Amino acid sequence: MTLADKPARERILLTAHDLFYRDGIRATGIDKVIAESAISKVTFYRYFPSKNALILAFLEYRHRRWIDWFNDALQRHGAKPGEGLRPLAAALAEWFSNPVFRGCAFINITAEMGDAIPGVLAICQHHKQDMLAIIADLLPDSAARMTLANAAAVAVDGAIVKAQLESTQVNTKTKVALQSLEVILDALDKSVLASTNAQVP
Repeated sequence: MTLADKPARERILLTAHDLFYRDGIRATGIDKVIAESAISKVTFYRYFPSKNALILAFLEYRHRRWIDWFNDALQRHGAKPGEGLRPLAAALAEWFSNPVFRGCAFINITAEMGDAIPGVLAICQHHKQDMLAIIADLLPDSAARMTLANAAAVAVDGAIVKAQLESTQVNTKTKVALQSLEVILDALDKSVLASTNAQVP
């Protein structure tokens, strides 16, 4: 099914998703979304009474889409509960190599908008909490599990931003971001092993 064949609300949301993620929130006006969705203003406002309403819908949609992808990508790269963080780098490498990669939509909108739009920050925080929970599931149960998961999540976010900066450099691409992430994840996995061994009587 092509975009033109989809219901009007879905067509608007998918169009807004691509434009907001590629160009940013402030740079994307409602008129552009309406034009590229091939719908009327009356139809647009029937589903989204304001740009803010569309932004919130975009974030909710992006959250579900990215979390589903993240879980699937980790599975493709051999992730199993409690068996370590290594698959994170392979999953992110897959994302970073995508031509449409523009970093994390939630980091981007927090930097761009802050808390100017009610509800935006809460969705962004919820997204990062869900990402953290998925990362924590890769670690074995231990007293240090959430501390190490938070450290890994910080490393993941740092790698995303670094890759976004590197993606404009033809020679380096995202190599440094991924190599650095692998070093940090290996160190965290070793910390997990040491912590687990220390608990054995």
